[in-house]
Amino acid sequence: QVQLEESGGGLVKAGGSLTLSCAASGSIYRITTVRWYRQAPGKERELVAIITSSGSANYADPVKGRFTISRDNAKNTVYLQMNSLKVEDTAIYYCNGDIRLTITTAAVSYWGQGTQVTVSS
Repeated sequence: QVQLEESGGGLVKAGGSLTLSCAASGSIYRITTVRWYRQAPGKERELVAIITSSGSANYADPVKGRFTISRDNAKNTVYLQMNSLKVEDTAIYYCNGDIRLTITTAAVSYWGQGTQVTVSS
């Protein structure tokens, strides 16, 4: 069974850093595009960062210059390095990946269960 699992969340003070990981488990051929989303209490889920299979990355304006998305294809893992964290970054962070199970199949979207990031003042 293929799954995406986030890890690395926690409690950090404003100005601190955290690195989130999104790892795929199970038998897969390749992860293509991966996105990090977040959802704060009472707010809609928002896209934070995206990375393509070639490594091209884009960021939402609120996190530009502070967050970095990267990937290790050998480990089927995508990372979100978060620096200079702010209280308003507090949210559940989810990864969403397009996964090809075999070389002949199209990519299917998978979601992780989310990891809580809490930034205190």
